[in-house]
Amino acid sequence: MAEFRLPANSIVKPGKTHQAKADVNNIKKFRVYRYDPDSGENPSVDTYEVDMDTCGPMVLDALLKIKDEMDSTLSLRRSCREGICGSCAMNIDGSNTLACTKAIDDIDGDVNVYPLPHQPIIKDLVSDLSNFYAQYSSVEPWMKTDTATPPDQERLQSVEDRKKLDGLYECILCACCSTSCPSYWWNGDRYLGPAALLNAYRWIIDSRDEATGERLDQLEDPFKLYRCHTIMNCTSACPKGLNPAQAIGEIKKLMVERRV
Repeated sequence: MAEFRLPANSIVKPGKTHQAKADVNNIKKFRVYRYDPDSGENPSVDTYEVDMDTCGPMVLDALLKIKDEMDSTLSLRRSCREGICGSCAMNIDGSNTLACTKAIDDIDGDVNVYPLPHQPIIKDLVSDLSNFYAQYSSVEPWMKTDTATPPDQERLQSVEDRKKLDGLYECILCACCSTSCPSYWWNGDRYLGPAALLNAYRWIIDSRDEATGERLDQLEDPFKLYRCHTIMNCTSACPKGLNPAQAIGEIKKLMVERRV
């Protein structure tokens, strides 16, 4: 099980059990992490017995059913329901993924639902990703140019150069990769993490961008880039099938090549 950042001396204790109605036969138990920092109480894990005959196929469907019909105090993030926005990222059955694309039938036994690992908890399944977004912003994820924009056309690139962006631009900033990385757990204040570095490489490799040297200079740091130890958790966790570890490796190669 991944680690979660909890208050000092806190203990995750068994919580309430919310039973299904007596006439319900097709039951699936969802064990959901509950924590309200304002309450002063230790975190707990509540159990919800969900009627699967009246529930959608995804974990997010069950969580929304729980919130709408069983316990309105449950807090979670969600938006698109289509694996596009990344809002409903959480730890399900021991792995970081999107609740809206995780099928309940893929999970044997009870469904364990926790917030993203090793992040401060705002409430229940809602992690505080302020540092994650600040790190993303720090790589300046936009096109930087010195030459004037062509007056009558867009900045063009070849088909071959455009293909270099495949596997990079699709990142939805769900934070599944970074919060699955042990190096990020221990050095999250200085190591940028897989998501930010993948997005940095997306602009480093873009043929239209004219700040490659500047971008590499900003990453030339013992912690920002080099805390990656190629554990590969990030690639395994990405719900979009991207490979942040490869992108980080490519940045390291560019660092070596510029010194030769």
